[in-house]
Amino acid sequence: MRTWGRTVTWTPARRVAPHDEAGLAAAVAAASAEGLRVRAMGAGHSFTPAAVTDGLHLDLDRLGGIESVLPQPDGTTHVTVRAGTRLSALNRLLAVLGLAMRNLGDIDRQSVAGAISTGTHGTGVRLGGLATQVRGVRVVTADGTVRTATDAAAPGTPERDLFEVARLGLGTAGVLAAVTLEVVPAFWLRAREEPWPLDRVLEGLEDYVDGNDHAEFYWFPGTRRALTLRNNRADADEVAAWAARRTGAAGRLRAAAGRARALLDDEVLSNGAFGVVNRIALAAPGAVPRLNAVSARALGARDYVAPSHDVFIHPRRVRFAEMEYALPRAELRGALAELDGWLRRSGEPVPFPVEVRFAAADDVWLSTARDRETAYVAVHQYAPMPHRRYFDAAEQVFTAVGGRPHWGKLHTRTADDLADHYPLDDVARVRGVVDPDGVFRNDYTDTVLGPPR
Repeated sequence: MRTWGRTVTWTPARRVAPHDEAGLAAAVAAASAEGLRVRAMGAGHSFTPAAVTDGLHLDLDRLGGIESVLPQPDGTTHVTVRAGTRLSALNRLLAVLGLAMRNLGDIDRQSVAGAISTGTHGTGVRLGGLATQVRGVRVVTADGTVRTATDAAAPGTPERDLFEVARLGLGTAGVLAAVTLEVVPAFWLRAREEPWPLDRVLEGLEDYVDGNDHAEFYWFPGTRRALTLRNNRADADEVAAWAARRTGAAGRLRAAAGRARALLDDEVLSNGAFGVVNRIALAAPGAVPRLNAVSARALGARDYVAPSHDVFIHPRRVRFAEMEYALPRAELRGALAELDGWLRRSGEPVPFPVEVRFAAADDVWLSTARDRETAYVAVHQYAPMPHRRYFDAAEQVFTAVGGRPHWGKLHTRTADDLADHYPLDDVARVRGVVDPDGVFRNDYTDTVLGPPR
């Protein structure tokens, strides 16, 4: 087995792909009785060893689809979805029902269980990560019992404690069988993509972040250029105007041209040409500064209207390793300046841009945005190129300003220093109750969360 980014490989003793919840429960109970540890994996998009096991490896791909749809009095809808459902499939299923996730990350290959369990998030200063959209879980515990927990349970009760660790806890409370998500009526976004000077972004950062529903930017190391992305809810008039442009013969021509432009930007420039850039960087690291200067100016401006999930999601065909840190929002400018200084002094060849996103504070126990507005800074390196020196330097910068590592992306932090950021004693207590024999632990969860108690 190996992760998508090829950062971790392992060989489990046994691999099972259950067809239903009963099969999942039976597989967990059998492995537990044999003394095997159990870990589940969705799409393998974590770069860390979160899914590694020498015991039973569970493939959840066959546990897909929507189980129930329950409209709520507040206008939202609670949708219960099987844990192995890929986000790409969920987006299509919701669209047919006239529904959508209120926010998403920029990749849709993950499973629902994997995405929420590792703290996947999108961008939007008034919005939280995917775990904040979870309203209930069904989780298979070590003896094969299926337990249900929801956010309606009173704080401090066993049900609520289980809910907190099961919705974002690296699978340490058990294996998710199904998740109930709060979704919203389908909506469209007006997307604006423009290359800007980095100084313009940073000098007007508060207006840039607060003035848009979903704001992010990509900065190309060694340059002072950024690609800005601003996505805002489109009103009925904007959607109607966009639709009108696609009707009739002239409209169909414009639509075809738009699709061709999207293909050019997303597949040829963002993936095809970018793949070539990275292969050149691998062969000639000294050319990276010039390559980044070209990349920073290659993508032109785009302005379009589309369904929300079509705007949120970006194809990622070039494999990479990634580390991401959640910083206090006020520390972003200084951290980027420190990182820029190190890159210039070291001459480290980095052909991938640095990605910056934003999120609201939340109250999820293990959320990287817990109790503070957050700026997420993700550093990437082309998979065949060395990444350790770059990531170590970035991690020192981010840790110095109180950064928290993404649970599914590369880092070197441990429970000893992460205890200042999270209620790890409470997490260990809950794990000790639901998994006293440590069936769902592995070396990575012990490192970052400590052992159950």
